Amino acid sequence: MSDRWLYAWGLGSAAFGGVSVIVPLYVVSLGADPFTLGILAAAAAFAGVPGALAFGGLADRTGKRRMFVVAALSLVAVMSVAIPFTRSIAVVIAANATVWFASAAVLPILTLLAVADAPDAQWSERIARLNTYQGVGWALGLLAGTVWTVGAARVLGPVAAQRGFLLACAACAALSCLASVRTLPPDPEPGAEPEPRKLRRAMRRAGRFNVRGVTFPFSPVRVDPRGLHPRRVAHRFTPELTLYFLAIVLVFAGSAAFFAPLPAFLAELGYGSDGIFALYLLSSVASAVCFDRVGRLAAAHDARLVQVAGLLGRAIGLPAAAVVGTALGVTRVGLVGTTVVFAVIGITWAVISVTTGTIVTQLAPAGVRGEALGVYSALTAFAGGVGSVAGGWLAASSYAVAFTVAGGLVLAGAGVVLALWRRTITVAEPDRSVA
Repeated sequence: MSDRWLYAWGLGSAAFGGVSVIVPLYVVSLGADPFTLGILAAAAAFAGVPGALAFGGLADRTGKRRMFVVAALSLVAVMSVAIPFTRSIAVVIAANATVWFASAAVLPILTLLAVADAPDAQWSERIARLNTYQGVGWALGLLAGTVWTVGAARVLGPVAAQRGFLLACAACAALSCLASVRTLPPDPEPGAEPEPRKLRRAMRRAGRFNVRGVTFPFSPVRVDPRGLHPRRVAHRFTPELTLYFLAIVLVFAGSAAFFAPLPAFLAELGYGSDGIFALYLLSSVASAVCFDRVGRLAAAHDARLVQVAGLLGRAIGLPAAAVVGTALGVTRVGLVGTTVVFAVIGITWAVISVTTGTIVTQLAPAGVRGEALGVYSALTAFAGGVGSVAGGWLAASSYAVAFTVAGGLVLAGAGVVLALWRRTITVAEPDRSVA
């Protein structure tokens, strides 16, 4: 199978990467407060899971995978065109939620297309390649936003530059749609569908190179929704897995509470759209270069301890953004300090992304490991939605309070993971008592 379609999807990922930042910035330009940004982020988070389930179910029943990929990209193009022509914040929120509904919907279908007509042994390699093209595309979208807003803002003005970049994202999604029509692999023949459990194992082996989660922590991770039965998984939850899911909720709620109002905070400090795009890009690059290193570290040591270290770094980094930004502003020292903070936040995402799938797999009973990852995906979206609203509400009164609470939630999550590690070690130790 030709890889040309991966270039088409990389182009679509660039559109998603650009939209992820420019829409919040545009909403701020329309006069939105931090709480409104929280609603914007929450709507995007809550739209994700039903998007994956709805499109996945329809694609299974009809057998038409290509059609749904093209439909999702078309939806993104239409919404990205509609946003710059409205000044209604409510309409922008609805359009943005539709974009992320489409994003979540298309991911599992693309995974199925990636393994179409491939032997089982090649599935992990195919999925890893898909993840790489998606991550690079997302980062290029952030880079394009940085470059565009640097030049266009001087000629057109900040708001016109934002509208222009939204139209550029729409064009990118439209080109991706047209290219996908020509290059997507054919729909599989009836009866040639990959077996869900084998596919989920291949996805675990492929790793979780998820750059988009660096600055967009409330998006569901890539899962195959077919055959997921959350109630059956819940009946088979071990106490350790339940405890770890609590940590997941705390960490992702805290991360979302930070990122939801962040564009408004940076704008109030004096950062332009170009500067904000550059900071988001920096976090993504810092995360991307650390994925392999973190993977090796987690393989050599207990993944839970590696994750605790990363969570502690994030718990410090989130409130540090408020301290550094407020105290130093957009000065040379302030820029250096903010750059360091965003790099740390990006690195900590690499730790979370790499270790979480490993820990869930280790803690879940053998028969429901793939489904447990599906529950994990749903929990990240739920926690992201709740955290976004809470962070926006708190930031409306005080960014320092919002970011401190965000760091506190991540710290609490680190405490739960540490308690889980200590509990596991205690259970594993032999009884040395003397009768």
